[in-house]
Amino acid sequence: MEVSHSRSYHIFARWTAFSYRHAAWVILIALFVAALSILYTSRNLGIHTDTTDMLSEDLPFRANHERYKAAFPQYKDTILLALNSPTPEQAHATAKRLTEHLQADSNHIQDVYYFSGDAFLERNGLLYKDISELERITDRLAAAQPLVARIADDPTLQTFTSVLTEAINELRSGRRLELESVLNGMHTTLDAQLAGKPRALSWQVLFSDEVQQTTYQELVMVQPKLDYTQLFAAEEPIAAIRAAAHDLGLGGDPAEQLRITGNVALSYDELNSAMRGALDAGLLAVVMVAVVLFVALRSAGAVLIVLLSLMLGLVLTAAFATVAVGHLNLISIAFAVLYIGLGVDYAIHFLLRYQEIRKNNQSIMDALYAASGDVGHALMVCAITTAIGFYAFIPTTYRGVAELGLISGTGMLISLMVTLTIVPALQRYLPIRPEKIFFSVRFLSRSLRLPSLPHKLVFIVTVFALLVSVIVLPQIRFDYNLLNLNDPAAESVQTFQELLAEVEDSPWHIILLAEDRRVMKDIVQRLSYLPEVDKVVTIFDLVPTKQEDKLMLINEMALTLGPITFPASIKKDGQSLLQQRETLEALRTTLDQFIAEQPDHSTSKPARALSASLTALLARLNVAASEKGEQESLLRAISSDLLSLLPASLERLQAAFEAQPFTQQELPASLKRHWQSQTGTYRMAVYPVEDINDNDALRRFVRAVQQVAPQATGAPVISLEAGEAVVDAFIYAFSLTFLGVVLALLILLRNMTNTLLVLVPLLLAALFTSAATILLDVPFNFANIIALPLLLGIGIDSSIHMVHRSRHALVANENLMNTSTVRAIFYSTLTTLAGFGSLIFSPHQGTASMGLLLVAGIILTLICVLIILPALLQSLDQRTAAHN
Repeated sequence: MEVSHSRSYHIFARWTAFSYRHAAWVILIALFVAALSILYTSRNLGIHTDTTDMLSEDLPFRANHERYKAAFPQYKDTILLALNSPTPEQAHATAKRLTEHLQADSNHIQDVYYFSGDAFLERNGLLYKDISELERITDRLAAAQPLVARIADDPTLQTFTSVLTEAINELRSGRRLELESVLNGMHTTLDAQLAGKPRALSWQVLFSDEVQQTTYQELVMVQPKLDYTQLFAAEEPIAAIRAAAHDLGLGGDPAEQLRITGNVALSYDELNSAMRGALDAGLLAVVMVAVVLFVALRSAGAVLIVLLSLMLGLVLTAAFATVAVGHLNLISIAFAVLYIGLGVDYAIHFLLRYQEIRKNNQSIMDALYAASGDVGHALMVCAITTAIGFYAFIPTTYRGVAELGLISGTGMLISLMVTLTIVPALQRYLPIRPEKIFFSVRFLSRSLRLPSLPHKLVFIVTVFALLVSVIVLPQIRFDYNLLNLNDPAAESVQTFQELLAEVEDSPWHIILLAEDRRVMKDIVQRLSYLPEVDKVVTIFDLVPTKQEDKLMLINEMALTLGPITFPASIKKDGQSLLQQRETLEALRTTLDQFIAEQPDHSTSKPARALSASLTALLARLNVAASEKGEQESLLRAISSDLLSLLPASLERLQAAFEAQPFTQQELPASLKRHWQSQTGTYRMAVYPVEDINDNDALRRFVRAVQQVAPQATGAPVISLEAGEAVVDAFIYAFSLTFLGVVLALLILLRNMTNTLLVLVPLLLAALFTSAATILLDVPFNFANIIALPLLLGIGIDSSIHMVHRSRHALVANENLMNTSTVRAIFYSTLTTLAGFGSLIFSPHQGTASMGLLLVAGIILTLICVLIILPALLQSLDQRTAAHN
């Protein structure tokens, strides 16, 4: 029996006829329901931003992480502040000031941890250095003592240059002095000032006999008070941190920099980028869909009808999401764009069929009746199978996508109901007149005759593409790095990636818990043999070894340096400009003499560099000779650059001379609580040898540690295990989608051949899409992996319409490729591409990659449906005719 005479034909036909007859009431009820939905949604729909919480709490790695957070709650939600300054003294001082400022802000900050600034560690800091390093510092202090003592008595540029001149003369007389660091430091400081990029001389670096770096970094960990009643829970704490930095003058000097990262800041930036991306993509999708609709329908009224029904369906779907879930997450937030791309498909098929019937001069009522009867059954099958594709996500352990599946799957059913109810009702007031076929449609019809090519050619190309796809399948990979989902331009992401590159102190390290010392020592010993592990830090590492030997060297340092004190502030140089210039010229002359007398001496190279800097400085002073104020300003700045950090450096050093031996029991609570919980649980931090920003290195590191300690947690474990769980979830979802679609097709189509015809192009498209990830260099990730099961659910619509029209609605000698069905498939695919394609421009890289993969998949699906499927249909028809 033909569909036109079936029970379903009359059901759908009467449905639309009822809506048309009672259009006023239907529209009023729709407006009332829409208003209630908007009001309810705006008051109750929330946003959930924790990526980890998108996975089921029953997964083992989630349970391990929950135990860790319960034992050490201070690490639950944290912000990491990276403070950069030109010298270690400035970085330390800035971090101390910012820490004190934030500790006073009880409204936004729960706690602040600046470990390097802890009073206990500052006092006993030298005990954590190696004996060889302490011996080197002792030697450096012995060499610098005369210079430091003279400067302390008279902290001026004249004293500094005079003492240095005397030291060079001592070198000339044959005395052995270690002056390379001082000469290099002064040379670098003078050149920086002359270049207009002043940087102070670090005396801490000089005492340690190191080369001064371009920048030094200190890390401060902040536990903010998050306000989950707000959309952006961390917005106020982050704003408070930036305000504190502004109050302290951070940012005034380009060389000083505060950057905010950590899991809270990363989540904040990810939500921000996802929200902006969803909003921009939604607006772009609406515009692009409207353009495609106008090209397809050639009627402003028709476009308005479709857009109104689209907005109503979107509002109702959002209300359902509020009732059923209560919130959106970073993945389900894309439901609006998905709906915009898919929600117009049913209306396009309905209206194009309606226009096709109206060309025979039938009345509006008759055309609506016939159109809904013809396409209603196919639309219902499409809605059910697409919903199955989404609903297949629900049973998976990936809760974030399960919520997307529930919302979007129901949205497809809502879209069908709105199409069959509101579109006919709006026809009462915005009737669509039948249009003549215009150029673009004729061109489209000719373009879609490609399947009329020899079937063998189509099949040969298909088999070749199939073999290539199967060959490259082993190269498909999954990106476990959650950072790669975020906006790469975000400050938090860039800073975190820089920290990851510093393997020694990587913020991505594995966390282990142990209930007693014996177990902890056993784990540490076993981990120490792993080549993937760089070090394991425990509470035992807070108690330095060889304390007595180190204390002897520290006491020797104190005796060597002596009780040096500085005045409250560095006084202004009392000498005249002429006298200051004379001391600088004397130093340069002495350096030149030393270089001439001992050109091969190890100190000659830094001496030449400093001589060149002094020459440039004196030349600058000569140029500014007519401006006394300019000369004074330059010399004052140089004096400050050279001497301003010396008092603070000596003060910290002398405080470290007060170190005393201590045991683990004597550790202060401020330190101990980070490594041992109140219940006695010990915390261990395992650091990698490699940069685990690389997926292969991440896997090696995590799997190696898990062999020793399966209960491991921390960001590396969560990323890898979450990725594995997501892959398993989508294999499960794809399997469920496939089985659900097959069963639905068998029940609704009641024909095995037709069911196979519907499925073949979709399975080919899924395989080709998987292979396309290699060509496009877009690996699967936590966001875009939904593409395959989603494409199976989405693409089936086109396949169903093709098979349905071919088998049930073609009239004698009618070419399938010239029907409204093919045009509807083409234009509905364009609207889907417009919706999903807009996601590509999202700053959220997970969303953008999802959009790119869906676009590639939809294009490949269209090719399979409009080229391969017609060839299969014609080939089958020819065989059937031959048998008959």
